[in-house]
Amino acid sequence: MTHAPARAARPSGLRIFMISGLGTALEFYDFSIYGLAAALVFPEVFFPDQSPMVGSLIAFATFGTGFIARPLGGIFFGHFGDRIGRRPVLITTLITMGVSTMLIGFLPAHEVMGEGVVIILVVLRLIQGFAAGGEWGGSSIVGIEAAPPGRRGLWGSFTSVGIGLGTLVGTLAFTFASLPGHEFLVSIGWRIPFIAGCLLIAVGLVARLTLPDEEHDPGHTAPPEKKLPLVVAIKSYPKAVLCAVGISYGYTALAYLVGVFFITYTVEIGYSETDSLNAQNISTVALFLAALLFGGLSDRWGRRKVMIFGSLGGIVVILVFFPVLATGSVPLLFLMFVLNAIFAGATQGPIPAFLGEQFPRRVRYSGISLTYQIGAALGGGTASVIGAALLLAFDGGYLGLELYSIFVSLVMTVCSLGLKETSQLTIEEINDPGPK
Repeated sequence: MTHAPARAARPSGLRIFMISGLGTALEFYDFSIYGLAAALVFPEVFFPDQSPMVGSLIAFATFGTGFIARPLGGIFFGHFGDRIGRRPVLITTLITMGVSTMLIGFLPAHEVMGEGVVIILVVLRLIQGFAAGGEWGGSSIVGIEAAPPGRRGLWGSFTSVGIGLGTLVGTLAFTFASLPGHEFLVSIGWRIPFIAGCLLIAVGLVARLTLPDEEHDPGHTAPPEKKLPLVVAIKSYPKAVLCAVGISYGYTALAYLVGVFFITYTVEIGYSETDSLNAQNISTVALFLAALLFGGLSDRWGRRKVMIFGSLGGIVVILVFFPVLATGSVPLLFLMFVLNAIFAGATQGPIPAFLGEQFPRRVRYSGISLTYQIGAALGGGTASVIGAALLLAFDGGYLGLELYSIFVSLVMTVCSLGLKETSQLTIEEINDPGPK
């Protein structure tokens, strides 16, 4: 008498959130605190010989270098994630990101080491970006591959919640570090959030060590792709690759404009650093709650409808965003950041499932990592530099920022229409789409 092999119990939602959400939280904690430091501190610490605006531009350029390495990391870790499994890759990316972040907190100021410290800063930023290139895709996959039927959008949004959680913890850390005053923040305070990142490493690592070598996925027993998974993804799914890059570009451009550059903008038009950071903190809570809500709604309404609702709604908000900020009202500042976060959450929630479901399991890690990270490099990596350049080009006016925000939202809308609707397909149907 033969017996079918026992199937592993499906992981609980809480366990998957700890594995995917907290790991992504570390990634975006790293990027959040670096972006805020670039906006508020690094011009004085590492580029003191430049004017404030030029120093900010250079600091944002170092922020962007991390995005240069992200597509390379996506290709590298995506390949091994498809070949050897999700677990070892996700553990490696977590440790690499965390250690590089912590080391930034120990860097001496420019007056101590000169230009050499800038080189080290850029190298550590590149290492951060390389590791992050394999983090988001793997975290997203863990959620959607382990999800029960009809819940892939919700479970995939755990990664999006992790984005919000990491951003919130990062901005809270900088808010507390700024309370004693700007002088303390520049001298010592900015280092504390970077060094404290080791705590998130420990929590995320414990969670990921519990991830089985093979996740609960009906398609995990299929043999791995014999050809290079990346090449198969590009050749077999060219439209999905192109549209997924466009969605990532639009989303990350908006996310980093609002989450990083707009902090600088609000301070320059008269709001205090603390008010600007508090606005970001409140909006981040709204963002990850909205991501969870709309990720779940995408299971019922469909991914495309929710994505388009979020991107077009974001255009409406941006049209009133800058005029309202010009009033100087702190409550209205908070309101506009929250409204923007709600519509951003409507796109952020479904993205992991929407992009991941465009590829079968055998090439999914490569496909989702490549497309998301190229889009992130084009959108998020340039957002702050483009924002600063537009502000200079329009003599401090907001028209250029407004037009660019509308443009990237439209790109996201068009590319969402270009992807197939996958919410009603089973994971088996997605993993075995038939001959191409």
